[in-house]
Amino acid sequence: MDFRKRALELIDQYIKNQNLKRHLLATENLMRYLARKFGEDQEMWALAGLLHDLDWELTKETPEKHPFIAIEVLKKEGFPNEIISAIEKHHPREGLVHNTNMEKALYACEEITGFIVAVTLVMPNKKLSEVTVERILNKFKEPSFAKGVNREIILKAEEMLGLKLEELTEIALKSMQEISDQLGFS
Repeated sequence: MDFRKRALELIDQYIKNQNLKRHLLATENLMRYLARKFGEDQEMWALAGLLHDLDWELTKETPEKHPFIAIEVLKKEGFPNEIISAIEKHHPREGLVHNTNMEKALYACEEITGFIVAVTLVMPNKKLSEVTVERILNKFKEPSFAKGVNREIILKAEEMLGLKLEELTEIALKSMQEISDQLGFS
């Protein structure tokens, strides 16, 4: 089975919000970059990033059900267990144990894509090419900026993966700039 093709079909089926689709694409490419850095399976990691919020629109009124509806869909579709496990563990809740690097990466790193989008939106031309690591790090220090992004989770990347905030920011920005046309920020 062509898992990426099926993933895109599922996204079209379950997600209508264009910004959410862009978040999934940004997380997919970030996870691909992180897999490359850690010598892991790039396609598996990318799929976890692409599908991690598949049920977001279905569960916005019942957030305690996220990501469990997506997990059931992906199991029925035959997606690999390592992808399903990473998706199950990406949403913060009590008692989670992250065992694999993929689980740790998806949990600690997907939030930064939203933060980078927020920084992009305050740039004069709203282009990812204008954004710098320094600009992101400066905005990260402003608690009132992008309040919806959980900075504590992003900072766990150092403990969980050995990625300092500067390095994660650099990787995430580069991964998003690479696909800026797909994200609507070129």
